[in-house]
Amino acid sequence: MKEFFHKISALVLAILVLFSTMSFTVEMHYCGDNLVDVAFFNEAKTCGMEQMKPTKECGDKMEEKSCCTDKQIVVEGEDDLKNTVVNLSFEQQVFLVSFVHSYYNLFESTEAAETPFPERPPPLLDKDYQVLYETFLI
Repeated sequence: MKEFFHKISALVLAILVLFSTMSFTVEMHYCGDNLVDVAFFNEAKTCGMEQMKPTKECGDKMEEKSCCTDKQIVVEGEDDLKNTVVNLSFEQQVFLVSFVHSYYNLFESTEAAETPFPERPPPLLDKDYQVLYETFLI
């Protein structure tokens, strides 16, 4: 169980480091109020209305304001991870090693104590010493 917990926690920490350092972009193309396309890591496809030429009915209205909008969400990752080296004194190293060793031994499983000679019964008493010395626990 302990090994399983260590493997799971190592996997979770590795995924956490991966996603905290990864950066990505989400691009969305809206035509009016309708979402046309969503793209991760590349440009979103357009609906083609930007390529249309204004007609006599639209006139300059289409040139003034387009109904299409592009929205971009950029998530920047952490680029400068610091690899720090901790210099510990000898006393701190001794304390750290003893702490880890005692913590590790705290979770060791204890097995049932076995009797070294299970086939031999204990010796029989030839005299009852409590009655002989008249010492009784009350």
